[in-house]
Amino acid sequence: MNRLDPYGAFSAYVPGFTEMLIDYYDREQRGQNQEFNDIWRIIRPALQPLYEKLKQYYVPRNVSRYMFRVIVQIVLEHKNNVSGSLEQRIQQLFQFVKMQSPWMFVVFQAYRVPEKEIEQIVKTIIREILENIGYKPEQDWSRWESLGGNIFSGPAVASWKENRLDVFVRGSERELLHKWWDGVRWSDWERLAGALTSSPAAISWGENRIDVFARGAEHELLHKWWDGVRWSDWENLGGILTSSPAAASWGKDRLDVFARGEDRHLYHKWWDGVRWSDWESLGGVVTSAPEAVSWGGNRIDVFARGPERQLLHKWWDGVRWSDWEDLGGVLTSSPAAAARRVNRLDVFARGANHELLYKYWDGQQWSDFVHLDGRITSEPAAISWGSNRIDVFARGERHELLHRWKG
Repeated sequence: MNRLDPYGAFSAYVPGFTEMLIDYYDREQRGQNQEFNDIWRIIRPALQPLYEKLKQYYVPRNVSRYMFRVIVQIVLEHKNNVSGSLEQRIQQLFQFVKMQSPWMFVVFQAYRVPEKEIEQIVKTIIREILENIGYKPEQDWSRWESLGGNIFSGPAVASWKENRLDVFVRGSERELLHKWWDGVRWSDWERLAGALTSSPAAISWGENRIDVFARGAEHELLHKWWDGVRWSDWENLGGILTSSPAAASWGKDRLDVFARGEDRHLYHKWWDGVRWSDWESLGGVVTSAPEAVSWGGNRIDVFARGPERQLLHKWWDGVRWSDWEDLGGVLTSSPAAAARRVNRLDVFARGANHELLYKYWDGQQWSDFVHLDGRITSEPAAISWGSNRIDVFARGERHELLHRWKG
């Protein structure tokens, strides 16, 4: 199959199709810049209904995708050559698309897509591009707010219902401290005792249920839980941890806990509703505490910093564990992760300048790292209690608890 004709027999059906694609590939080569990549990533979710519409005319998705990317490239090339209202600019750019890539319209017509439908699709894409030019992800985030306190570890956060947040940290006497948001206001700090030697981890698998984990004085895994009425005593789950633990839950009464071992491998221990498993080694070379999150039944995503300070990713798909995936970056803390909805992941860490780093998986690909402002002195913690809501916490320069949110 020719590189310039990935559709085989289709080129015979549309005269000159190969020559038309040459125009696309030339433009594709010129268009590979950061602005193009940013806009394409931002508008891609809005293009899904257009793929479905063209599917009704039996237009293959790869054909539609080529057309859509051409439109993005042309609009970015000519965005400064148009003027007037939004509607006037859309019309002017539509004419640029028709003039510079007439082959695109020939292809659509070959699939018997009505002319008015083609125009509507092209203009919809142009509108999405114009409305998102100059968009910066950090614009969606609140400023950092100080929640006070005198904390001696990174925070942990859990949420057991909408608009509910429970935050945990280690205090000056190695005790566990707890602060919560009830939907109206933040509580005072609550002291829950303990002798912690790491940052805590927290997770909820049901309403009014919270499980908290930390490393103890003998490097063992400690466990404490809220059952809706009272806090349990600390439970010793053994092991020799060389990092803070991480916890995730993909179902009712299910807990998966991770930590780094003495050999720098990732270790895993789980509660199946009846008993705790032994520790299992998942390999790797991790140089930070891990982080774990679940976005669906029998699904777990684990993150950690690698030997080159890069972000590493490993996941359980319900059958087996993946290999480690290198996601790049320069991290100066362990990562944090949240799952807003199915197949959506938001990952955070501290950067080289103590800023908050942000990277996300949109269901198809990973974004670049976004540098959010701030001066944080610990690893962050992150949680989502709604499909478009993320809350992030970290320790500030005065040992106070910092909070920012999106959505």
